[in-house]
Amino acid sequence: MTTDQAQSTPSFISPAIPLNLMAEYPPAGTPLKLGVMASGSGTNFEVVAQAIADGKLNAKIQVLIYNNPGAKVIARAEKFGIPAILLNHREYKQREDLDSKIVETLQQYDVDWVIMAGWMRVVTQVLVDAFPDRMINIHPSLLPSFPGIRGVEQALEAGVKIAGCTVHFVRLEVDSGPIIMQAAVPVLPNDTSETLHARIQVQEHKILPQAIALAAAQRAGLMLNC
Repeated sequence: MTTDQAQSTPSFISPAIPLNLMAEYPPAGTPLKLGVMASGSGTNFEVVAQAIADGKLNAKIQVLIYNNPGAKVIARAEKFGIPAILLNHREYKQREDLDSKIVETLQQYDVDWVIMAGWMRVVTQVLVDAFPDRMINIHPSLLPSFPGIRGVEQALEAGVKIAGCTVHFVRLEVDSGPIIMQAAVPVLPNDTSETLHARIQVQEHKILPQAIALAAAQRAGLMLNC
């Protein structure tokens, strides 16, 4: 499937925020200070960084934290001039030790909001408590269906006709936090995990910057007419 075909596949996004509202909140001069955590290629990281560069999201990525040496996300961070810090989970005996170092690093870079953009590690209370209702994750399923790993494969195995992605607040239980935004895509008769994931990823790229703006606006008690 080509990118054009993937982008033309019908989908439903709820709720959607006009791009001008994304840029209007927070007010000019007070951008959201983001810390992004990623483990792999970093396409969602780049989408957020590009939305900021294009003036579509009033934010700044203070730091990227990644856990796999050689992850492709490093090159994307370099492209945007964003500091990238390796915190290799293999070097920590306990998950809490890793999360303590993550919190220390995020605080060092003066981060207000944490965006988990393909972070393939289970978080602990140490991290969740440090950023209450200010940690966002994106998951390739329509939660609460198919949480955890292999969300796309789980959907295909279950034989569902509609799949999609969800941006949600992070809680201790995996993929269980309050939902911020979702996008749905149809499952086609000949779909494989690769083709379905490609169409879901197109929608991930659409809703993640919007969901960041919506979450921040909701936290500030703003009412958006979406």
